[in-house]
Amino acid sequence: MNIILLGPPGAGKGTQARFLVEDRGMTQLSTGDMLREAKDSGTEMGKIVADVMAKGQLVTDEIVIGLIREKLAGGGTGFIFDGFPRTLAQADALGNLLAEMGQTLDAVIEMQVDDAALVARITARSTCGACGEVYNDLTKPIPADGKCANCGGTEFKRRADDNEDSLKQRLMEYYKKTSPLIGYYYAKGQLKAVDGLGEIDTVKAEIAAALDA
Repeated sequence: MNIILLGPPGAGKGTQARFLVEDRGMTQLSTGDMLREAKDSGTEMGKIVADVMAKGQLVTDEIVIGLIREKLAGGGTGFIFDGFPRTLAQADALGNLLAEMGQTLDAVIEMQVDDAALVARITARSTCGACGEVYNDLTKPIPADGKCANCGGTEFKRRADDNEDSLKQRLMEYYKKTSPLIGYYYAKGQLKAVDGLGEIDTVKAEIAAALDA
């Protein structure tokens, strides 16, 4: 099963992708992670990525599709596309690649949010400096003993861009570039919507139900 997690920054895509990896053995394909891995790999594609990034240039869609092609060719029980596609052109390119490799896109999970509630949630977010576990002052506070429940770390940090003005700018970019994908995948009958601002376990259950329907 191949799926896309679609939603604005802070909707919880990373958290839900981790659950899918743990529960279903799927492979998460994060654009950022793939680029960093490729840059350090020493492969031909990796050298191209390293050169582009060293020059401070934007990585092209063709390069990202090439990295995804390599991952798909390696096999697996299913892939979660995280951070790609972001545009209609990228969606077409991904669809063509999957068809070329005899694979399908089985579902697109749209994690719907209320903007005001999302801003309130994200500005209260912090992460463990050691393992990256996400906490929230409102919904999942740092344990009373000051230690990360996942790794026991005691250093926590907030992202510099997790402030109201920056978040509103990131949301605007999302709606301008990525939200057209909602209509694109709805027209294809692949879109399934869940409430991205529900309790984490509730969202997890809704996604599972959507995939198993």
